[in-house]
Amino acid sequence: MLKKYFELDRLGTSVKQEIIGGATTFVTMAYIIIVNPKILEAAGMPFGASMVATILSAFFGTLIMGVYAKRPFAIAPYMGENAFIAYTVVNVLGYSWQTALGAIFIGGVLFTLLTLFKIRSWLANSIPESLKIAFAAGIGLFLTFIGLNETGIVKIGVPGAPVHVGNFKDPSVLLGIFSFLLIGILMIKKINGSILIGIILTAVIGFILKISPIPDQIVSLPPDLSPVFLQLDIVGVFSWGFISVVLVVFVMDFVDTMGTLLGLGYKAKMLDANGNMPDIEKPMLSDALATIAGSLLGTTTTGTYIESATGIEAGGKSGLTSVVTAFLFLTALFFAPLFSAIPAYAYGSALIIVGLLMISPVSNLKFDDLAESIPVFVTMTLMSFTFNLGIGMTAGFVFYPLTMLVAGRIKQVSTGMWVFFCFSILFYIFYPY
Repeated sequence: MLKKYFELDRLGTSVKQEIIGGATTFVTMAYIIIVNPKILEAAGMPFGASMVATILSAFFGTLIMGVYAKRPFAIAPYMGENAFIAYTVVNVLGYSWQTALGAIFIGGVLFTLLTLFKIRSWLANSIPESLKIAFAAGIGLFLTFIGLNETGIVKIGVPGAPVHVGNFKDPSVLLGIFSFLLIGILMIKKINGSILIGIILTAVIGFILKISPIPDQIVSLPPDLSPVFLQLDIVGVFSWGFISVVLVVFVMDFVDTMGTLLGLGYKAKMLDANGNMPDIEKPMLSDALATIAGSLLGTTTTGTYIESATGIEAGGKSGLTSVVTAFLFLTALFFAPLFSAIPAYAYGSALIIVGLLMISPVSNLKFDDLAESIPVFVTMTLMSFTFNLGIGMTAGFVFYPLTMLVAGRIKQVSTGMWVFFCFSILFYIFYPY
């Protein structure tokens, strides 16, 4: 039944392969269970309730993605957007987290309407192939940078030298390097589940050597959700001063989701001959509904996670991968201490490996065509070096029409790209730097 519904035979995959893919995706993004509520705690949101909201929104969105959209993409609260809400909207601008959730709810409703009227898919299909490649490669650089930082191979530096090499005498850093080599060797040998095996084995070694603590408890009852459930303030959104926040939240989620979908789709060979993703409305609608659900449950903007690339590289090809990931998230309601104990050096190395694989589409770019390569380069580098996917993508939307105009190829710029150009300009004007 599963094979028929998810078309496993047509996709050349199996139930076992999809389970490995789903488990791999979950393990590499399980950190969000703890990290997201920790960030939102800075905005005054209770940690326990926020953790439950994080898990439930990830379960809901990822399950819809798997069952309805039938794509191997996982959904969870976005990193970046959560920090923007906690540190900028609440702590700097002084708005309440309830009002911020109201803005996210309105954004989700708008995304749903734009998707149902196929405006989002029209815009996505208007993006040139070079920028779609840039999204994939930019995600690769972004994942690599995260992985290098998580393993401790690269550390945050000081003004004038923003990053520097980690301490190679640190056992956790050495385990991160070991994990990277182990996963690489297993993949070279074409061992199924290489990434998952590498993560789990490295974590076990870390526990045995007491480099990372074994959790005191494995099973726990979930905290009470009521402090954040249905606490959003929609009325408070409709004030002149909050317009800029709504615009930034809207644009960041719009471009992050679309860019991630196209980037993952390009790498997973899910795009058609024209470089478009068939039935892209389905994963976009899954994302939009998850954002609405997330705001009601009590968490920030949700969307497709770039860590889904690990599950795809592990062999996940169908929606069954997402279904497996979704139910693993649900089990985390009771096994959060166990899943959150997986050390960063174990899954960080997997992100580096996947970053390498995500960068490979750059071989299809024409670097001697500067009108194409300048926007691509700006997109790729800013996605990583600003630590914000949305900044890089919007920069590409600004530069592409300009370089085409200078090159005398303005006819190659679609109407949709001009829409992106205008939205991106507004994004940079109103962004609360």
